[in-house]
Amino acid sequence: MLKNVTYFALASLMIAGAASAQDTSLPKLAINQDLRAKLPESIRTAGKVVSVNSGSFPPYEIVNGATDVTGASAELTTAIGQILGIEITNATVGGFPALLTGINSGRFQYAEGPVGDFPSRENANDFVDYVQEFVVFAVEKGNPKGIRSLDSACGHNIAVMAGGSAEKVIKAQAEKCSKDGKPALQVQSFTDQPTSILSVRSKRSDAFFSSQAPLTYFVSQANGQLELAGTGEKNGFDNLFQGAVLPKGSPLSPVLRDAIKELVNNGTYAAIMKKWGLENNMIKEPGINLGGTAAR
Repeated sequence: MLKNVTYFALASLMIAGAASAQDTSLPKLAINQDLRAKLPESIRTAGKVVSVNSGSFPPYEIVNGATDVTGASAELTTAIGQILGIEITNATVGGFPALLTGINSGRFQYAEGPVGDFPSRENANDFVDYVQEFVVFAVEKGNPKGIRSLDSACGHNIAVMAGGSAEKVIKAQAEKCSKDGKPALQVQSFTDQPTSILSVRSKRSDAFFSSQAPLTYFVSQANGQLELAGTGEKNGFDNLFQGAVLPKGSPLSPVLRDAIKELVNNGTYAAIMKKWGLENNMIKEPGINLGGTAAR
């Protein structure tokens, strides 16, 4: 895994500056007493839960410190807390594996994410899905390396988030490149999105393979240095839903789903998603474990 403190510092400055331009307040929502009554007794009594993240994932989660998080997911979290009449605080851990460990050990109640929902992950976790995503490449402007699909990634250095689904797909592609006798694909795994995108901007990596929504955000902040590639291709994924992550069978899962449904019905969900340029990632109705349903 590649680490670079300078990259991380530059990335933090970049996303913090971009986030400040997005900050506008949404109307406070009234408590839905029916939904609040469905909360687990322990949460109702405590009046709070902890949502964990694994670092910045713009424009969904933009982390500006241990507990200061902005972005679309952060605003959805605030709205959910208002509807349920509880305080939802934020915690940050280092990387996706640590996020899952924290949730499944009971240290944190859930992660707003969104995180990719796959049947294999549903064995240990519930996903309350509220967006659909696509996986593409961010490349240097003009795409001089000609990276337009997984097959054309052979022979190049590809940055990816460590521990995520895109890393699994790109590693499988690296094996395929070798098996097919094509130039080697070098996988460069980073702990967060900002460091990954800066590796492309500095030309240490030829492309960053990740979710289209955050890549669109980063491209818009790159002063014309980057563009998207591989859009409209499956790129190893199909019907990719993303959402909040909870322990398997958590009694909080259906309450969270119903809270998001209310945000859909009252227009708050659309307002937040459009505010952050995520209208193409909206779904009509949130659900639990939609990834497993789509795979059947």
